[in-house]
Amino acid sequence: MNTFNIHNVETAPEKSKAILAASLKTNGMIANLHGVMAEAPELLMAYQELGKLFTNTSFDKDELTVVWQTINVEHNCTYCVPAHTAIANSMKVDPSLTEALRDQKAMPTPKLQALQDMTLNVVRKRGNVSDEDISAFFAAGYAQRQLLEIILGVSQKVISNYVNHIAKTPVDKPFQKFSWDKKATPS
Repeated sequence: MNTFNIHNVETAPEKSKAILAASLKTNGMIANLHGVMAEAPELLMAYQELGKLFTNTSFDKDELTVVWQTINVEHNCTYCVPAHTAIANSMKVDPSLTEALRDQKAMPTPKLQALQDMTLNVVRKRGNVSDEDISAFFAAGYAQRQLLEIILGVSQKVISNYVNHIAKTPVDKPFQKFSWDKKATPS
């Protein structure tokens, strides 16, 4: 079994040290995901930059959460689902929305359901969505911009979800209370 390093500021490659130090200062901790990614400084930089860009899209906090958690659950990421549950809580997202996402239940509004459906279509069909999929998304009140922004969210989550699968990143202590396992989740 391969064991991946979980770096801290002292053990990280030189190009990652400042990024981890900033993460520690901002969050009061270095998330294990960041510690693993620090081995490849450009990957860590790309992930963090994509995260900043995605949070600056036209999506509100609920919509950001729908995109992130839909992808995390679809990819069965047992690190990111708890982490994004904590993030959603810090963003004051209604816990019932977060639980619906974690449990793969219907969304509370038709518009959020359309967002979740399109996100799943983009992921499952690898971007080869149909004209009908796009029409349904637009009919729910979204536009081309939001469809393209979903792709940005997918890009960010592919990085973290795949790293966590490969590295078997342990869930950080603050996120453990939000532990999640798709196998235990009703379909």
